[in-house]
Amino acid sequence: MSSYYLTPSAVILMLMRERNGETEVLLQRRKNTGFADGLWDFSCSGKVEEGETMTRAAVREAKEELGISLSSDKVQFAVLIHKCDKPFNLIYYNAYFICRHFAGIPCVAEPEKCSEIKWFDIDNLPDDLMDDRKQALTAYRNGEHYVEYGWK
Repeated sequence: MSSYYLTPSAVILMLMRERNGETEVLLQRRKNTGFADGLWDFSCSGKVEEGETMTRAAVREAKEELGISLSSDKVQFAVLIHKCDKPFNLIYYNAYFICRHFAGIPCVAEPEKCSEIKWFDIDNLPDDLMDDRKQALTAYRNGEHYVEYGWK
């Protein structure tokens, strides 16, 4: 295939739950990935594989990274970020999805890539959450579905 069509795409899952009347989001601390290691990220993320829909990629990533099962009809599109990542000389299409219903108890299923997971109140997220993830959550909460990030 021509390099004309090689812009990568990824899915990022914002796994949420209601607890004590508050909305919480599950975050993971990245490690050994070569990208944003040590920072908090949303619960799971990954590249969309050849022949795979974004929804199927989110379901697969949740199983691989968190050991939980999602029903694709419960995975809802939230935001698309067209990201220019200058340090890595990459342009990405990052699709963010929300899921509030899942089977199983989330765990660190890939300890070589994630040092911990933790639920956070959506209104009190850690300062060291990846910046584009903050932008995605803000856009979602403001009803925006498209963001351009890192372009100057």
